[in-house]
Amino acid sequence: MLQYTIRRILQLIPVLLGMTFVVFLIIRAIPGNPAQVILGQQATKEAVAALTKELGLNHPWYVQYIDYIKHLLQGNLGTSIRTRTAVSEEIWPYLAATLELSLVAMVIAVVVGVNAGIISAWFQNSWFDYAAMILALLGVSIPIFWLGLMEQWVFSINLHWLPTTGRENIRDPIEAITNLYLLDTLIQGRFDQFIEVLKHLILPGIALGTIPMAIIARMTRSSMLEVMRSDFIRTARAKGMKMFWVVYKHSLKNAVIPVLTVIGLQMGLLLGGAILTETIFGWPGIGRYIYDAISYRDYPVIQSGILLIAFIFVFINLVVDLLYAAVDPRIKYN
Repeated sequence: MLQYTIRRILQLIPVLLGMTFVVFLIIRAIPGNPAQVILGQQATKEAVAALTKELGLNHPWYVQYIDYIKHLLQGNLGTSIRTRTAVSEEIWPYLAATLELSLVAMVIAVVVGVNAGIISAWFQNSWFDYAAMILALLGVSIPIFWLGLMEQWVFSINLHWLPTTGRENIRDPIEAITNLYLLDTLIQGRFDQFIEVLKHLILPGIALGTIPMAIIARMTRSSMLEVMRSDFIRTARAKGMKMFWVVYKHSLKNAVIPVLTVIGLQMGLLLGGAILTETIFGWPGIGRYIYDAISYRDYPVIQSGILLIAFIFVFINLVVDLLYAAVDPRIKYN
């Protein structure tokens, strides 16, 4: 297991290196000079040329790429062209906001999706099975932006149950420690703020978790149906074991491998695909952070943001692979 883990970690290096190269070339294909964008259209050519030289954008692209890799190996993510602040200092609050939102969305997706898939397989061809699969199909089909707007209209504007935008009550700001507000409020013992943060997370969490919830439900149902037709399940039922234990103890454990794969992939996709949800709900996440950086041609921010998302994505896949052996003892990594 240890050798396999080390080998997989070493395999991440060329993957991330290739990703940085592709992103580096793509973002420099975006029309416009960052210096011109920063100074505005009324800036003189001399001022633009001076700022271009100051930012190091006058060098050939391969020289800029080598410099970027050198700084990256030293743990330096670069300096934002727009704010002149180290990216490593200003990116964490945005990344933490997206991580918190994505984790809540995935918890909702897993809890609802897995149980809906299990019950659908348990009562195959029942009204619940048909209703759950129809809702799963709708969940995959409904655009996130439309669902988010409908949530705001129903639960915020009409019913006044939940807040519309943001992460916190602006009248009672949270003292950031880790920038994961649920954790920060618990550390400080502010349970009133914890409830307020949770209220802000519900609507965007449901909107973001709808698609993975539907996919997880359909995958769980399909995998459970295959396992429940196995001989050892029929034997367990013939011995008089209660159906609940047959389903949740024996069937689910053997059906969870493909479900884990889907959960891992969907978690990675949530981190990179939360920009619509963040925009609709005014969520200060890394998706909006990178989007704003693209508008300003802020190369270091774009490169570092995408690199972090890619790293988290491949790390999650590694964790899922290792979980296979923990869940199913028949899987060995030699």
